[in-house]
Amino acid sequence: MVIAALAVGAIPAAALIAQPAGTPFTVVETGESYASLQQAVDAIGSGEGSIAIASGTYRECAVQEGGSVSYLAADPGKAVFDGVTCEGKAALVLRGRAATVSGLVFRRMTVPDYNGAGIRLEQGDLTVAQSWFADSQQGILTADDPSSRLVIDKSTFSGLGTCEGSGGCAHSIYIGDYGHLRVTRSRFERGTGGHYVKARAARVEIAASSFDDSAGRGTNYMIDLPEGATGQITNNWFVQGRDKENYSAFIAVGAEDISHSSDGLQIAGNDARFVPALSRSSAFVADWTGANLAIGDNRLGAGIARFDAR
Repeated sequence: MVIAALAVGAIPAAALIAQPAGTPFTVVETGESYASLQQAVDAIGSGEGSIAIASGTYRECAVQEGGSVSYLAADPGKAVFDGVTCEGKAALVLRGRAATVSGLVFRRMTVPDYNGAGIRLEQGDLTVAQSWFADSQQGILTADDPSSRLVIDKSTFSGLGTCEGSGGCAHSIYIGDYGHLRVTRSRFERGTGGHYVKARAARVEIAASSFDDSAGRGTNYMIDLPEGATGQITNNWFVQGRDKENYSAFIAVGAEDISHSSDGLQIAGNDARFVPALSRSSAFVADWTGANLAIGDNRLGAGIARFDAR
């Protein structure tokens, strides 16, 4: 069974409360508006609420310490968080019960340890919809929370990743030991180092997404499951570019350790090829686990082997 794309939309603009001038962050449930995002987050505290964010470019960040908070752009794509991080981590540092991010843009996030991200998720569930992550060291970075779930739908990750740091590479998204990662209808492109998706989650579902490495620089795998995973990688489109640090595989399973079973991991319905006029050899799936992977029909370009047992 191939999963259907998850429909997650921004709150309709008509439902938002108009913000007074100079107070662009409104807690929808109370109608109170605030001059900074952190003030609005603190007003929700350990409760549950939604923050409507007016269009504009913001050089600020926020830390969510508790509760369940939704961060919603009044006009998707026009609320931009630009170049400012909290705690040397990210524009949004999330360690509450849950969070939703919809319609926001995160760009130019850099920090001294080369892990600057749009979102740093330290615990709890997170849903990201119709959002953009660009020209930063990472897009989304998480800690470990095996009991929680991360869903990404209809979002774009461009110009992300670096291997400059002494602690290893940063990636477009880097998911720790989470219970479940789901990525649908999303685009990964123009990577600048590391992998496009690196996930230590026990279960992954990556579907109906595109991985365009044609303008990538010094990139590695499209999808790296370094500790194994169950679930599925289905109906995606992959193009491997010329400028690679490692072009040996498109999808890697268990390259570092075997913490999770990969039996039954379904990889089917995908399309993978090299950029035009590029001649090289690569494996579509490289596996270090010896698990019983369910590799179905995939459309593979010339020079791409179906499977390589490492």
